[in-house]
Amino acid sequence: MLPLNEFRTETPLSWEQRLLRNAGRPRSALRPEYQELKFTLHRKLLDKINLEALATIDNQRVRGEVRQALLALINEEQTLLSSAEKQQIAEEVLDEVFGLGPLEPLLQDPTISDILVNTHKQVYVERRGVLELTNVTFRDDAHLLRIIDKIVSQVGRRIDESTPMVDARLADGSRVNAIIPPLAVDGPLLSIRRFGTDKLMPPDLVEKKTLTQGMMDLLEAAVKARLNIVIAGGTGAGKTTLLNALSFFISPRERIITIEDAAELQLKQPHVARLETRPPNLEGHGAVRQRELLINSLRMRPDRIVMGEVRGEEAMDMLQAMNTGHDGSLTTIHANSPRDAVSRLEVMVSLANANMTLKSIRQQIANAVDLFVQATRLSDGSRRVTSITEVTGMEGDVVTLQDIFVFEKRGLSPEGKVQGRFAATGIRPKFYERLLAAGIRLRPDLFDEVVEV
Repeated sequence: MLPLNEFRTETPLSWEQRLLRNAGRPRSALRPEYQELKFTLHRKLLDKINLEALATIDNQRVRGEVRQALLALINEEQTLLSSAEKQQIAEEVLDEVFGLGPLEPLLQDPTISDILVNTHKQVYVERRGVLELTNVTFRDDAHLLRIIDKIVSQVGRRIDESTPMVDARLADGSRVNAIIPPLAVDGPLLSIRRFGTDKLMPPDLVEKKTLTQGMMDLLEAAVKARLNIVIAGGTGAGKTTLLNALSFFISPRERIITIEDAAELQLKQPHVARLETRPPNLEGHGAVRQRELLINSLRMRPDRIVMGEVRGEEAMDMLQAMNTGHDGSLTTIHANSPRDAVSRLEVMVSLANANMTLKSIRQQIANAVDLFVQATRLSDGSRRVTSITEVTGMEGDVVTLQDIFVFEKRGLSPEGKVQGRFAATGIRPKFYERLLAAGIRLRPDLFDEVVEV
């Protein structure tokens, strides 16, 4: 076993150095002999150390000591590696032992928002809305499967031939989806949607021109006045990021219950109860869906219910909760416009209760939801709040909506950046009286604001 005494430390490589080295490393580093050496060292290291004993010791000290053992093992091998190559292979084996193998440098790069693994041979990343092919590879499909299993087992999930698809999360809240053969024809596929360790707060979103300060002031007032808000948008539009930012305005004195398929929300308040769905067991039993969690949460004395995303029958129970005293609820929904969000809610509620008439469903929506916030990912990869829309009630059999703020796209710059402006429609929302009743006053010119971006 590896002795735990004084050891000589060597400075570990930073993620920038490792990415640069990976990007510029010679193709020999991708040869089978290189990969074989790495796995031989990995096996020898596991024979030499006791990971369970090391788990109780400071992580940096453990990594330093294991690195020394690795370098000793490398020196015993009959190889023609340079000192820099020895350091690189030591880092890669450390990532296999303590992290997620080849993905570890990518996970430590804050500029990467998505990691897309297309079988063991190909890994793409997204930076600032643009996909890039990396030099990162896995040894084979079995290697990639071990990394996937390591991820999903940490959150009590499993993936095998009987359950070839799984949703999971990393420790930092990043969203993970994996799908393996026989559903994935060419080999295992892994998608990681990154959530940075530094969560974007409302001022950050204003600085990034996701929305204007006036729009943020209105949303802050809406949250504090306990309006029910639905954030709509497509995949990657920034719905969860915006939901996290808006939750910042919830009073720390309130009890918040979050309900998610995979726990991603990271609220700053002290009194938060987090609930997460559970997949079925090997026999196909024991699944707990969002709907059951939502019904149970009503017995937990919530001040606010925050649902990560509504996507099924739970929509009916969410609307009923909003209509029966649990105001101030927040959720997200996949939709391309506020009108589309209303239509999707109609479909979801009809799945839960096919006997309800369309007019009754629309009345439920009109009474429950106060505000739709539409988030959109534009062609240049930027994310904008393209409309803030009030639900004003019913007119005949139709849910009536009115825009308070909109983003008007005007064209593209020579660099391909989307140009446009955020503009208030000049309409004062009907819920303004509720803001006044809550002691909130907005500046008079807010609803006439125009900001070019």
